[in-house]
Amino acid sequence: MGSATAWAASRRGLSVTLVEQFAADHDRGSSHGSARIVRRSYDDPTYTRLTGRAFELWRELELDSGTALLRMLGGLDFGERDYIDGVAAQFRDAVVTHEILDAGEAERRWPGLRFEGPVIHHPQGGTVDAAAAVAAFESGAARHGAVLRFETAVVEVREVPGGVRAELSDGSAVTAARAVVAAGAWLSDLLGDRVRLPELTVTEQEVFHFPRLDPDAPPWPSVVHEYGGGVYHLQGGRDGGPGDDRKIGVHYGGRPTRPDHRDRVVSPETRAAMVEYVSRWMPGCAPTPRGEATCLYTSTPSEDFLLDEVGALVVCSPCSGHGAKFAPLIGELTTGLVTGAGDVPERFRLAAHLGSAKG
Repeated sequence: MGSATAWAASRRGLSVTLVEQFAADHDRGSSHGSARIVRRSYDDPTYTRLTGRAFELWRELELDSGTALLRMLGGLDFGERDYIDGVAAQFRDAVVTHEILDAGEAERRWPGLRFEGPVIHHPQGGTVDAAAAVAAFESGAARHGAVLRFETAVVEVREVPGGVRAELSDGSAVTAARAVVAAGAWLSDLLGDRVRLPELTVTEQEVFHFPRLDPDAPPWPSVVHEYGGGVYHLQGGRDGGPGDDRKIGVHYGGRPTRPDHRDRVVSPETRAAMVEYVSRWMPGCAPTPRGEATCLYTSTPSEDFLLDEVGALVVCSPCSGHGAKFAPLIGELTTGLVTGAGDVPERFRLAAHLGSAKG
């Protein structure tokens, strides 16, 4: 999200310095790997509306970078009936092209997958290459004049007369009129003693790659199954093996962790649960994972994004496990907070998260 903001701000002519504690293309946070779901499907009007603008900005980033980032394979949602009814209602209200299929028709259309109840298909879904998107944001920001500093941590950021000062791990400092703090799992450590934040829970999430039995078969859409802890699966991209393997994970139920002390260990229990799920719902895949990995979620209690300004600081923690698809839009919204020319949904503001007026 910091890289997205650097791109959005620099192409508006702002003077931008992007500071990253790790090397470029690192895997220590939440934005690495080649496959994240993009979709329009939410049972919430705010997010359904915002996905539309996000897709427009993804295309702008592709044009600006000359890099293909989206793979539009379509999206499928099924499972818990209230959720499906809510998605269908939002699609109708937002005039999003979609169709509602029964389970049998969906299984005929996408052999190798199993379904229950009504299935919603919409074509404006698929995957985004997360690592390539970060690289595109950063290279675009550099072309527009931004200064990029890697392997340099921000030790402290504080307000000073006329703006902010960030003390860096190499002994230098950066001063500016405004500072955007998009530190992900490290946000509380960096700002917790200066800004009253909601409780931000950092969890280690486990993902698996299962090979398709017929790697030459047409790719499946991305899938969200409101079942158990909320299962999702998608085309695996470069992270998997050859052919169209499937990346699969569970949205809820990650292990609480600290970003600097995660163990990166996949539990046998989670692996067994995913094998059982694949055997039941995805018979077109071999029920033995080809690969597995972990990543970080940083979530607010409501799972809403956190975007607000506190003096000369702009707090940017939008993820809650579902922010990747909005990355270029988050950059736009955050830049609007910097310039005073933008508008952020009130539910993303600190006051909404804290349940009281900002302090």
